[in-house]
Amino acid sequence: MRSVGIGVALALTVSACATPGPVVRQNALPAPPTPSYGTIGLERVMGQNANALTQLLGQPLLDLTEGAGRKLQFGSNICVLDAYLYAPQQGGVPVVRHVDARQRTGAPIDRASCVAALTRKGGGR
Repeated sequence: MRSVGIGVALALTVSACATPGPVVRQNALPAPPTPSYGTIGLERVMGQNANALTQLLGQPLLDLTEGAGRKLQFGSNICVLDAYLYAPQQGGVPVVRHVDARQRTGAPIDRASCVAALTRKGGGR
């Protein structure tokens, strides 16, 4: 029994000397993705906030927060567009930094073509 007490005391002493691990900030936000695709034809959505997107494309089908970002999903009978909004590094209103597009069947579609189709549906403002 005495050896157990010595073992516990030794473990506590050693753990008190251990250096702490790296400090992780709970509110640290990951950087938004950098588009790995051309943005020609996406000028109407890239850099826009949620209000501007809603004016351009109509009400989103889906609006959810995923980690540091916000995802707005818009759709028509032609395609579905996912717009990912992130706040600028200096703070402020989140804006579109990345978009994904697909046909209703799930098949790929050009992002700019999807934006064009959705703007026609949304009134073309």
